[in-house]
Order: sequence, then structure tokens, then C-alpha cells
Amino acid sequence: MTDTNPRRPRTAPLRGMLSRFRAVAAVSLVCAALGACTGEQFQKGYILPQGALEQIPIGASQDQVLIVMGTPSTVATLDGEVFYYISQRSERPVAFMNQRVVDQRVIAIYFDKNRQVRRLANYGLQDGKIFDFVSRTTPTSGQEMSYLTPLFKLLSFN
Repeated sequence: MTDTNPRRPRTAPLRGMLSRFRAVAAVSLVCAALGACTGEQFQKGYILPQGALEQIPIGASQDQVLIVMGTPSTVATLDGEVFYYISQRSERPVAFMNQRVVDQRVIAIYFDKNRQVRRLANYGLQDGKIFDFVSRTTPTSGQEMSYLTPLFKLLSFN
């Protein structure tokens, strides 16, 4: 026998639909909260193109360097000319946390008096010391370090 009484409310289907709506809303809220917490990466300064340093042999002209690498971040003109390409990569694991520096690089291209490439260096930080990734050495203190130290201090925003 079916109930045909028009005065009795039909709440069972509405309760099921309401509970499904609450479940979908809760899942959506959790997904939105977790999505806001994903980490971010930041790149500041020069972005080194893939294989760019291999295109610059010792003895290459300054014009060739400008074509391959582009305009330098800064130029030093003491004892020949030096092009510096400066970059910094930082990240934060969660959206509301502070940024942490992951990598800092200074690519230095040294020219002789004839404006030919004399030496290439890819300086970065390894274990808190300036390190040349091309020659795998840490330069000793001298004239070169007096130029690079302020650049790295300028890049560290902590």
C-alpha cells in the first residue's frame, strides 16, 4: 500500500541529498585548503640558457658572447673587461612561509685587452663558500673575490 497523504512531508530524499551536498562541500574545502599550501619557486636575475656556456670557447669575441648570453647583469672594467651574469633561485615549501635561497650563481666571463674570452667561471655557493663550478675550485682571496663578495651579499636577502 502506498502512502498518498498529501499532508505528510517527504523528507527522506531531501536528507540524502543534503548529506551528499555536505560531503561534497567538505571535500572541496579540504582540497582548496591543501592547494593553497603548495610550495613555490622563484627565479631572480639571469636565467642561463641550456648549453650556453659550451657555445663560448676560450678566444671567442665579445660580440659572440653578447649574442649567446645576452646583456650582462653588470660589467667590470679593471684589468680587462669582465661580464657578470647574476642569478638567484629561492623557494618556499608552504605558501605562507619565508623564502629560502636554494642557489646563487654569478657567471663571469673574463676578456683580455683584445676583447677575446680569456676565462669562464661559474661561481655559486657550496657549503657557504664561493665556489667555481667550471674549474671546481674555491678561489683564494684577492682582487677577484673583492668583486664577487659584494655581489653575493647583495643577492642574499635574509
